[in-house]
Amino acid sequence: MGLRRREFLGAALMALLAPARAAWAARPALRDLRVSNGAAPYGGDGRLLTTVTPRRGGRALVRFRIDRAAVVVMEAVRTDTLRPGRPRGAVLWRTKRRLAAGSHELAWRPGPEVQPRTYVLRLTVTDSRTGRRRVYGNHGPRGPVTGPVARVQGVGVALTKPSYAPGEPTDLVVACDARRLRVQVFHYGGSAASASSDLATNGVPVTPAVEVQWRQADEPARLRLFRAGQWASGLYFVRIATDDGRVGYAPFIVRPPRLGARRVAVVLSTNTWQAYNFHDADGDGWGDSWYVSESNRSIDLRRPYLDFGVPFRFKDWDLAFIAWLNRTGKGADFLSDDDLEAVRTGDALRRAYDLVVFPGHEEYVTARAYDVVRRYRDLGGNLIFLAANNFFWRVRRDGPRLLKDRLWRNLGRPEAGLVGVQYIGSDQGQRQGPYLVTDPAAALWLFAGTGLGAGSTFGRYGIEIDARAPSSPRGTQVLARVPDLMGPGRSAELTYYETSAGARVLAAGAINFVASMTDPRVERLVENAWNELSR
Repeated sequence: MGLRRREFLGAALMALLAPARAAWAARPALRDLRVSNGAAPYGGDGRLLTTVTPRRGGRALVRFRIDRAAVVVMEAVRTDTLRPGRPRGAVLWRTKRRLAAGSHELAWRPGPEVQPRTYVLRLTVTDSRTGRRRVYGNHGPRGPVTGPVARVQGVGVALTKPSYAPGEPTDLVVACDARRLRVQVFHYGGSAASASSDLATNGVPVTPAVEVQWRQADEPARLRLFRAGQWASGLYFVRIATDDGRVGYAPFIVRPPRLGARRVAVVLSTNTWQAYNFHDADGDGWGDSWYVSESNRSIDLRRPYLDFGVPFRFKDWDLAFIAWLNRTGKGADFLSDDDLEAVRTGDALRRAYDLVVFPGHEEYVTARAYDVVRRYRDLGGNLIFLAANNFFWRVRRDGPRLLKDRLWRNLGRPEAGLVGVQYIGSDQGQRQGPYLVTDPAAALWLFAGTGLGAGSTFGRYGIEIDARAPSSPRGTQVLARVPDLMGPGRSAELTYYETSAGARVLAAGAINFVASMTDPRVERLVENAWNELSR
């Protein structure tokens, strides 16, 4: 009876699905769908992935056979995230054709203004007689690729590590189909006045430009060209340019020859840079980031960055502060997240530094780095956080990959216990407002010379904001707030606290705080904090 019953249920299910199957079969279909650039393929290209170079007149040729007369619409789509409230992507280009049954070819010729990255070539096929349609290329990330993808080739350049010691050899991974490259290294100097500056990165050259005959123009390959010089610890860029005007950058940090070369350390949020990197290494048309899909829980830290090699929101989170450091002659040791991870103990960090500054969005932190920084604070080390949403996620390393784990607050270690405040909300900047100074007496030294007093306002802040929590250290003072920015009682808070061991911790409470350093009052606030907490 059991077997017969299963056979009956199976037959009934097939009968129910038959109309749906028939309807799907009645939709127009593309056969032998493929894409190419009409010339030699680039490394990694395949049946549904091709690489094109706009500045050389490159084009993506989509070929297929259609089984009946149909209207075919092809769109070049720049994909976005799949988070609620955001679109699947933006359509850059569109063509519509009425085609008879048979073999056809459609071409997309991206112009030189199209940014280097991958684009899905979405095809919507509508039966001319019945109006039924079928869509190819409507796939999401981490799913089977159902339509062609075009990789617009720029100059992809990445370093295998985020930081190097002076004299250490560097390995570049370059993806470019040009036969000749011009390579040069720049220090981010913070001034565009010098005629020798690289204005694209506001950098000052530290090496001459070197011409390279590129023998790997058909696939990505490594290039060992220089060693990190005996340069001051800081932020640097490799710049690679081609004769046809394409340019790519790769940022890297020169760390100090030893911890404590200077008494202040500046930690750049290199883990966060890569978390927000939407570079598409697997060629499915979607960025390889957990900001694209929550099903993606790891990222490759060796990827080149989109936007010509500049990390996401780099100017907001880091460059304004670094420019100020260089402009004012402030000396500091620059560290990457990997360098912070490599510090043996919080005791070693405390012996080396009086102050550790996190200018950017230090969201992704390993357990070791968290332990080191907390121990540093417990031993009386001073901290400044100039953005928001810091020490939010626990991550771990697995070789070159960074794996996203759990929120620190869900692990019994809420970030407010270290930072003083913690993340409470984001609206991508839809609502922003000025800080209102509430208690300058709690840190008079911070407001000295700013002209700001109780009731004064300054700046315009939001995007992501922090506020105190029950886990905030006892005595955490709110110096200024953006009242009710994200609803009643949901205010951004600029805070300060001290510990019995002598540690002093300042947190800005808004992710775009450091980006406002062009405001003289904000610049003076940061200057005062630096001078006071670095002593």
